[in-house]
Amino acid sequence: MIFYTADLHLGHTNVIRHCDRPFRNADEMDAELIERWNRKVHRNDTVYIVGDFIFRCHRPPEEYFDLLKGKKHLILGNHDKYWLKKVDVEKHLESVSPMLYISDSGHPVVMCHYPMLTWPGVGRGGYMVYGHIHNNVNMDYWPLLVSRDQMLNAGTDINDFEPVTLEEMIRNNQRFKQNNTVAGIGLP
Repeated sequence: MIFYTADLHLGHTNVIRHCDRPFRNADEMDAELIERWNRKVHRNDTVYIVGDFIFRCHRPPEEYFDLLKGKKHLILGNHDKYWLKKVDVEKHLESVSPMLYISDSGHPVVMCHYPMLTWPGVGRGGYMVYGHIHNNVNMDYWPLLVSRDQMLNAGTDINDFEPVTLEEMIRNNQRFKQNNTVAGIGLP
């Protein structure tokens, strides 16, 4: 099975406040994210981490990788360069790349940590899977993201703090976009 996630920010205390996450501290957040990951992901499943796996963490990256099930691929985020130099990448990750193209359920999928307004396969039912914005809807380009059903935020903040399948991510993004459009934040 194929799963996606982004912006876990494991070990990062300030992300709790910035994204209004329901955790008291980074240790509690880490434990819950790891538990939810391992509840869904099995040993031979594939997980695409669309950037920002850990940040400002007191634990070594290897500790997290050893705790998490699945075959992990990292699409580089803006915070990954800091810890990536400290880990044996080949031991813990299947691949590391700034952008990745795959096929999932017959759909072309392009993954990049940063949302792109156009991508290969956009006219053929392809999806742009991104991270970086967490659950932030207060930005100039939010109306563009809301209007594009093929743009999917893999961020853990809008995907119930767990890795999700393509179908789950589509549903979660539709719900998130609808809730924030109804709240007056979406399209003018």
